[in-house]
Amino acid sequence: MEMDRMKYPFEASFAEIMANPDPFVSMIFSSLESEFLVLPKGHGFIEYPDFEKAYEALKRATCGFTTWDSAELAETVRKTPLCLIVLRTILGFTPPEWAYIATRRTGVAITQGFARALDRKIRMAPFSPLHLTKVTEQGLVALIETAVQLLLSPPLTAGSGELHRLEKADTKEGIYSVQSLAGLGVPYAMLLYERLLGRPFAGHRDSVSNWLVTALNRPLKIYLPGRESAIVKPGGPKKFPALIRHPTL
Repeated sequence: MEMDRMKYPFEASFAEIMANPDPFVSMIFSSLESEFLVLPKGHGFIEYPDFEKAYEALKRATCGFTTWDSAELAETVRKTPLCLIVLRTILGFTPPEWAYIATRRTGVAITQGFARALDRKIRMAPFSPLHLTKVTEQGLVALIETAVQLLLSPPLTAGSGELHRLEKADTKEGIYSVQSLAGLGVPYAMLLYERLLGRPFAGHRDSVSNWLVTALNRPLKIYLPGRESAIVKPGGPKKFPALIRHPTL
């Protein structure tokens, strides 16, 4: 019955909420529960069969992750662009992080915007051969060369009380860790620990943040008819000319 339904906070007076706030908090969270559990895929979502196909292409190009030749990898990426995202996933970097490190290591200026745009282009057409200009070609090669350098370098360790970003199960010992996990698989406890360090679906959740805002707005549109002006509307990224973004953002 309508009389038995718990009120939403915007349906109650301030005095009612302050007298017993817990039920109002529970009401809000219960209405949002399904939105937390279900994420929109969005445009450019990479399905696992596609990712696996690109993974196998990268594995063949490196002879089972034993031979890491930058030129050969670049040619593979041009033919199967999704291999670049697989390579980035091995490193565990975001596109801006990879661009930042590549710029420092190679001296080739790679903007975070370029890295994001390239990543987006590949997601939208993961198996369409890349056609790049001379400048973008330099950026791609610099990214790949940096990845190869990092994977072929001696094992890196951080100082006391620190954690190195490559101190992961598949990169801790460079290419030998990659070969080991690719050949033997991953113990479930190791998978869970890596998940603990990096929450699952975090990258995808960030990429569909606009869709999440839209999803959270649906209950508000139902319970606030005629109050659309009070609802936050998602939009594209805003430009702040004087703001320098950290590569992890």
